[in-house]
Amino acid sequence: MSHSKLIEETIADHIVTTTKFQQKCSAVIEKMGEICVEAIRKGNKICFFGNGGSAADSQHLATEIVVRYTQNRKGLPALAFTVDTSTLTACANDFGYDSVFARQVEALCVPGDIVVGISTSGTSGNVVEGLRFAKENNITTFAFTGEKGATCGEIADQLLAVPSTVTARVQECHLIAGHLICDIIEIAFADQESTISAC
Repeated sequence: MSHSKLIEETIADHIVTTTKFQQKCSAVIEKMGEICVEAIRKGNKICFFGNGGSAADSQHLATEIVVRYTQNRKGLPALAFTVDTSTLTACANDFGYDSVFARQVEALCVPGDIVVGISTSGTSGNVVEGLRFAKENNITTFAFTGEKGATCGEIADQLLAVPSTVTARVQECHLIAGHLICDIIEIAFADQESTISAC
């Protein structure tokens, strides 16, 4: 396949997927955003976790909430459980890799917080265990997955299941959803100015 054909087919597939995604997932994105706004207003936080590209998305989205997305406002509480290598490696070594997110939920989350588990397959063991522990301890759970939802979807209070089995398309839609949630949050807190000046 030529490079031009590859580009054409990839973008066409993206358009088809995002059209289905809009039709299927708009309502749950709106609901997730509203739940996040309410949690932050009550003094709670949003925590993200996932593996590989989903780990990168976790860090990306937490940063948009803490720092800013498109406009200046006060910093808001969010964490990515994928950034602390000492905690991740100690927990993996002492308790096993499947526990690395559940342990952080146990240590850092309280009822009223939100955990967002990101897994394109919906079956990543450590994401499943993080969501399960949160659910058992009355912490609100969101899952971002591919179309099957799988185990993560069965556990989560809110499920964003992208209508695709192609990992790249699922990840692209996860980022769109995350950005929309950040936008909903930011609109709600836009009138609360930060005391830190932007550069």
